[in-house]
Amino acid sequence: MEASHTLVSNSKGSIQSDIFSGLTVALALVPEAVAFSFVAGVSPIVGLYGAFMMCIITSILGGRPGMISGATGAMAVVMVNLVMEGNALGAPGSYAGLQYLFFTLLLVGVFQGLFGVFRLGKFIRMVPRSVMMGFVNGLAIVIFLSQLKMFQAGGAWIQGDSLWIMVGLVALTMTILFTVPMIYSKAPGALIAIIAVSLLVIFAQVDTATVLSFIEANGGTGIKAGLPSFSFPQIPLTWETVTFVTPYALILAAIGLIESLMTLTLIDELTSTHGNGNRECIAQGIANFTNGLFGGMGGCAMIGQSIINITSGGRGRLSGITAGLALLFFILFTSTYIEMVPIAALVGVMFIVVIKTFAWSTFNIVNKVPKWDVIVIVLVTFLTVKYDLAIAVICGVIISALIFAWENALRIRARKTIDEHGYKHYKIYGPLFFGSTTLFLSKFDVEDDPEVVIIDFEESRIMDQSAIEIINKVTELYLRSGKTIHLWHLSPDCVRLIKKAEKICVVNVLSDPDYFVSIDDYNKYQEELAAK
Repeated sequence: MEASHTLVSNSKGSIQSDIFSGLTVALALVPEAVAFSFVAGVSPIVGLYGAFMMCIITSILGGRPGMISGATGAMAVVMVNLVMEGNALGAPGSYAGLQYLFFTLLLVGVFQGLFGVFRLGKFIRMVPRSVMMGFVNGLAIVIFLSQLKMFQAGGAWIQGDSLWIMVGLVALTMTILFTVPMIYSKAPGALIAIIAVSLLVIFAQVDTATVLSFIEANGGTGIKAGLPSFSFPQIPLTWETVTFVTPYALILAAIGLIESLMTLTLIDELTSTHGNGNRECIAQGIANFTNGLFGGMGGCAMIGQSIINITSGGRGRLSGITAGLALLFFILFTSTYIEMVPIAALVGVMFIVVIKTFAWSTFNIVNKVPKWDVIVIVLVTFLTVKYDLAIAVICGVIISALIFAWENALRIRARKTIDEHGYKHYKIYGPLFFGSTTLFLSKFDVEDDPEVVIIDFEESRIMDQSAIEIINKVTELYLRSGKTIHLWHLSPDCVRLIKKAEKICVVNVLSDPDYFVSIDDYNKYQEELAAK
């Protein structure tokens, strides 16, 4: 991730930078929202409404100034099945799937809001660095592949002059975007690049794909529309409806929060600031709930547009508010002009996003970090590209946790000594938990040990019920052999853990009131030894 830091200014931003970056983001939001609406199987206007409402609400209420939310592909691929099944449940030609989508978004909003209210956003801290690097690398590849589709027409790659014109305009956009900040660092490079290339195409009458031709090629008619209006989803409020939409709502809520919190963490790193994950969860929930009532397709944080925003100088809430209001302004008043923007200009901006998103430092650390971390980075990158972000992140966290558990399981050790009284001491080192219980048990020689055995936990810690159970087992083995066992230096929290577990553990099976691990007073025992 270090490479990404060098491409992003650490300035605190300004009102001017926020406004210009917001306008740039608004232009980039149009084709993204339209494309994702087609993926979800809904009208482009539904996608644009969703992007506008997500952007405005999360910018005002969210926990990460500068982060942009809108309609996203990760959620759209789930919505398409929901819409299809919803259409099948309704009357022929009623397009009930869209109403089921709006109702699902109400539940998504509730789930996400509760996640924030109960302060569960902190669990993003559980995501290891290797998973984060795999996440941004995979996302950069996904963004890159999505832009390659813009070089197709009717499912086939464009060729000849059309291809060369497209490539040339993309290259020109990228060149302008790189050059302008070198001349004047505060200039909105992305916005200038888009406007310059658009003017060139319009006045030189260059034959190339535009926003309008892109929409028409996908079955739409344009982006002009009125204000979104309030309407409660028109579906039967039955138990069958709840059971149908709830699984989709849970999946969409999870995907939205994972992508949003991961993006929040990335923006935190790039800007050297700190966002509020719980507040962002609540804002995402309110935004999706509002989408369900006002006819938007919902969404979550968009890493591509967020990177555009911060690299263009957007740092405050004004940048996101400007982007949302500008998008609404495009829909209401200036759709004709926005539809004239060449797709190549937007593709060029997104290619710059890919360069700034990818963690190029990955190649430098391959031989410097544990091999398991490299495997996790590669796996998360692959799963992000192959499936989606949620699956990739969840799998990455699970695998990292298993690796951590395995490595810590091997750290349990026992130093054995015999004191002047002939008592055998086992001094335990390392955490005792489910993964280390087998190795812990193998440390003891019950048959050959003397009559008194002392297990010292001063350098160890009991972590879970499995640890308690294995202590029970060791105790039982010694007691059956007619030997006395003592435990030393159990910390107060370990003692409490054992006491709490008495209801679920088998205790006193040998009618010995002290069977359940005799937790000795160390000083008292030393006095007894001295008296002997």
